[in-house]
Amino acid sequence: MTLHHDSPVPLYVQIKDLLQKQIETGAYAIGQRLPSERELAQRFNVSRMTARQALQGLAQEGLTSSRVGKGTFVSPPRINQELRTLTSFSEDMHERGMAPNSRVVRAEVVQADRETAGRLHVPAKSEIVLLSRVRLADDQPLALETTHIPTALCPGLLDHHDFSRESLYDVLQADYGCHLVWADQMIQACMPSEAEREALNLDARTPVLRLARVTYNQYDQPVEFVRSVYRGDQYQLRAVLRHSNR
Repeated sequence: MTLHHDSPVPLYVQIKDLLQKQIETGAYAIGQRLPSERELAQRFNVSRMTARQALQGLAQEGLTSSRVGKGTFVSPPRINQELRTLTSFSEDMHERGMAPNSRVVRAEVVQADRETAGRLHVPAKSEIVLLSRVRLADDQPLALETTHIPTALCPGLLDHHDFSRESLYDVLQADYGCHLVWADQMIQACMPSEAEREALNLDARTPVLRLARVTYNQYDQPVEFVRSVYRGDQYQLRAVLRHSNR
C-alpha cells in the first residue's frame, strides 16, 4: 500500500480508503483488529494525527468500532431498520439471520413515576413491570432497553418467563391476548452515559440512538413505554417517505 504525496486527496483520506478497500475485500475480517495509530503512522510514514483521522473516518462510516484499551475492530454491517412496521427486536434479528438473546439487568415490579404514568395513562405510583435488558445479536451487545408495562395488563409476567431468551411481545400476545399494533416513537442522537457505555461496550466517542416509544394494543390502549439506547456504530434507521399528493 502506497500513498501519493503529490495528490490533492489528503493523506488521511488515502489511508482511510486503502483500509476500507481491505475491509470490503475481506483482507480484514469482521471482528479483526486494525493496526493502531502508531502502527499506521510507521507503515505510511505519517504523523499519528494523520493516522488517527483515517481511523476516525472509518468509524464515522460505521466500518469500525473502538474498544477501550484494546484497539479498533472491523464492525459487522449496520443493521438497517425501516420505520414502517412495528416489530420486536427478536423479529428484526431473525429477519436478518442473526440470533437474538438478552442479558437481563433488572426485572421487578415498581411504582410508576410521573412520566411513566402519564405515558401509560395510569395513576402515578401505579404498579408497573420494569424490565431492563441488554439486547444482543449473535452475542454482541446492540441495545440497552428498559420496558415499563402496567401490571394490571400482565399479572405474574415476571414469575413464569425467562426474558433472557423469550420475546416479550410473543409472551404478551400468547399469554395475555395483548396484540401490539402501533407505536408512537421519538428518536434522538446523543452521546451515551457512562452506564450505557459499559453495558454496550462502547468508547466515549461513539454516539448512540436514544429511542422513547409508547406501544398500543388493538384497543388503542397504551401497553408499553420503553426507553432504548442503540449503538450508533451498528444500527441505522431508514424511513420511506412519499409526497402527500401521491
